[in-house]
Amino acid sequence: MEQTFTPQDYKNQLNVRWCPGCGDHAILNVLHKAMAEVGVAPHDTVVVSGIGCSSRLPYYMNTYGMHTIHGRAAAIATGVKTANPQLTVWQISGDGDGLAIGGNHFIHAVRRNVDINMLLFNNKIYGLTKGQYSPTSARGTISKSSPYGTTEDPFIPAELCFGARGNFFARGIDVALDTTKEVLVAAARHKGASVVEILQNCVIFNNGIHTCITDKERRFDHTIHLRHGEKMLFGKDMEKGLVQDGFGLKAVTVGEDGYTMDDVLVHDAHTPSNFLHQQLAMMDGDSLPLAIGVIRDVQAPTYESDVQAQVAEVRAKKNYSGLRELILATKETWEVK
Repeated sequence: MEQTFTPQDYKNQLNVRWCPGCGDHAILNVLHKAMAEVGVAPHDTVVVSGIGCSSRLPYYMNTYGMHTIHGRAAAIATGVKTANPQLTVWQISGDGDGLAIGGNHFIHAVRRNVDINMLLFNNKIYGLTKGQYSPTSARGTISKSSPYGTTEDPFIPAELCFGARGNFFARGIDVALDTTKEVLVAAARHKGASVVEILQNCVIFNNGIHTCITDKERRFDHTIHLRHGEKMLFGKDMEKGLVQDGFGLKAVTVGEDGYTMDDVLVHDAHTPSNFLHQQLAMMDGDSLPLAIGVIRDVQAPTYESDVQAQVAEVRAKKNYSGLRELILATKETWEVK
């Protein structure tokens, strides 16, 4: 009989220490539920984090966990998965930890297609170090480290993911619990590097940064929930849709200006071409609705599987019994007298 799990199986008894109202509480709760649905045993699960508010998350998991060093979560998660591919590995990073000091590790873990689930908590601010602007803060953001406004453009996580040839990208929102659970489950079931951006609110240093997509009255017109095989519809009554407009996308009202349901695009998350996926992921919630849900989910060879296969192949051909025999066989040694 196959063993089943509940969210409680992934929780431990520690008191959760984030600010009251922090979006991290909701994400932690949803992660427990997603893990239970996926059904990988806690003792086969590892949660790795870097530094930052979000990186406290491993403390609250009844799994193996590693609270590592600033920006290095992706590198350590890669090592864990490569050393033991049977483990399910979740990486937790904030927008600072993951995209500033950890930016190089982020893009190379994605490029290598290591089978880890990379959760990027994006509140567009440094919370743990008390309110400095981050790599995702918008130009002009006033913060403790930019009192007159930032003079630089931000990273867009989706753009980095696609630039690194990513095969899985999804987006959730801390207050949209069902959607976030949906994308976390999909990320866990995807074989390869899964990048999930979760838009999260910092109640202390950047409160309300995502209001335009979380406000109950406005979110219907500013977000679109993409599902594979379904029409790209949004709006309170699903009266709006996305259509092709030359090489770009356009939001229209179905039934107006000659547009019918037949004109509305159908989402294909599995197509190998990432051209449309990039356009969907780059929509900002202003002129076009912000895309949430699974935007891209394409299978490709994974790093750790290929490494294991290569090791097995070389062992079969060379049949070394140990490191000393390997060194001597290469004849690249010398004697110091």
